[in-house]
Amino acid sequence: MILTCPSCSTHYFADDSTIGESGRTVKCAACGHSWFVQPKALAEDRPSAPAHEVYRERMREQRREKSRFAAVLSWVLTISLFVAATIAAFFFRNDVVKVWPQSAAAYKLAGLDVNRFGLDFADIERARTFNDTIPIVTVTGRAVNVARTSVETPGVRVDLRDENGKVVASQYSFVTPGDLAPGESGQFGVVVEPAPIESFEIVVSFVERAAVPDDPPAEDLPPIATETIPDTEEIAPATEDPV
Repeated sequence: MILTCPSCSTHYFADDSTIGESGRTVKCAACGHSWFVQPKALAEDRPSAPAHEVYRERMREQRREKSRFAAVLSWVLTISLFVAATIAAFFFRNDVVKVWPQSAAAYKLAGLDVNRFGLDFADIERARTFNDTIPIVTVTGRAVNVARTSVETPGVRVDLRDENGKVVASQYSFVTPGDLAPGESGQFGVVVEPAPIESFEIVVSFVERAAVPDDPPAEDLPPIATETIPDTEEIAPATEDPV
């Protein structure tokens, strides 16, 4: 005989002898639903259900089908949104870190490099000199815009560290000009005076402009005002009174 699961409508072929004379409870392998199956002879003698009961059962089955479809669709949409968000977070991670700086730690744990400023250092030069007996450390270089859009240039921090990695001196500066188009570069220079004798390592990093304690330098100095002396005015030479 053919058995049909009333829950998911899966069909099964079963031998009449496995049902027995009094019937038995069977379980659907597809959805796990259990129901009682009567022997074939009793099932054939049983009167057919009224038309309204058949209609109600069909409507219930349609609702179950719609419910299963909605559940599957919601899972597909959820997974699609998760995948899209993951891809966006990977390819636009620099923009994500710029808006949400705390996410940089999560990217670091995932082994991904981030550049929230959109700039890279280039041509960094470090020099140690003396002003009489005062040690001086000078750091100069360029900052290149590697982003796809124009960026506002940040501040630059120079840390001097000892052999144990402890910061013994810090100095700040700014990258000029204040805005860089894609591919353009700006310059910076930092002078640490006096530089501690125990300084062993020089570390250069970008920081927010608000973190720099000094005002940004003017990019273009204003012209020096000069006063023109009229041609009609003569200046008498300085004289000394005779003794």
